[in-house]
Amino acid sequence: MNRKPDRREFAVGSAAIMAGSMLTYPNAVAADEKRLADKRLVTLGINALARSHRMNYFGDGHRGAAMISAHMMCVDNKFDDPTASRIVDLFDKSWANTKLCEPFPEGDPVEKATEKIGKALAEGGGVLCQVGHDAIFAMHAIKAFRFLPETATSERVEGVCKLIRAFKPWRDVKPDASINPPDFSDSKASARFILKEASNAIDRFVGFGQGFSGHMLTFGQSLVEMADMGDLEWAESCRTAFRKYVTVTQMGPQMGDRKIKDHAFSKLRPDETQYWKKRNEKRLGLGHVFKYPYAYYDLIKRANDPELEKEFEAKAWHLF
Repeated sequence: MNRKPDRREFAVGSAAIMAGSMLTYPNAVAADEKRLADKRLVTLGINALARSHRMNYFGDGHRGAAMISAHMMCVDNKFDDPTASRIVDLFDKSWANTKLCEPFPEGDPVEKATEKIGKALAEGGGVLCQVGHDAIFAMHAIKAFRFLPETATSERVEGVCKLIRAFKPWRDVKPDASINPPDFSDSKASARFILKEASNAIDRFVGFGQGFSGHMLTFGQSLVEMADMGDLEWAESCRTAFRKYVTVTQMGPQMGDRKIKDHAFSKLRPDETQYWKKRNEKRLGLGHVFKYPYAYYDLIKRANDPELEKEFEAKAWHLF
């Protein structure tokens, strides 16, 4: 399948070269090597995504995607060295040296590896599966394999495909006919649509946690990102599932939904070192703390809408 060059591959690749090749193990690195969240996090992340189907496919898949998100977030947004170093340190103290991230045997890269991932995703046929994580994780895997093609070995590719196929239907309602997101190839319009829906979801789900608004960002952004990488076919294969998710969030909390204490107000944001210094390494959870802001910052740049950004920033503490 033909694709156009990813608009950020040159920037990401340059940052990785500056940081040095980090494909050696053990997984932890010395403090003076943590100036940037280098491509080592991507390697650890794709290892975790490929192995998670044999472990806790849902939770461990999140952790793999979080490591890939963290790398991209640091590089794309030019986080300063102390901030990136703290983020890498959090992974070193939590998941980097666990079985989940262990290296895979070396092997030749699989031909058309990303196409195999896309086809596994498209098998879903528009079913809304567990808050769209099949699409979210597929995008992260495609991103990682393109950035580090040497990691696209048979065992990893097959593992990611098994992970995508493991997700189960969730609130698979009929989509509201009035909900029609822009073409995912129109990144500006799509980003504005997703951000507005996420902003509205924050308001609706106060007192019920912010998983609905956070996953509006990550699910929607994964489809925009796939389209931007040239994988419009795979992105559009998820259009019906995404419309279903927007329908679910517009319904608001339902009977039986778990109430969750809201975050305390804070002016700190994920692009500040102090935000991560206050983050306990034992409280990384599923890694949403990395995936939500990665999607948010990416969508904000694509949307280029100061009023919408101002609206979201006023309530972003609920999410971050």
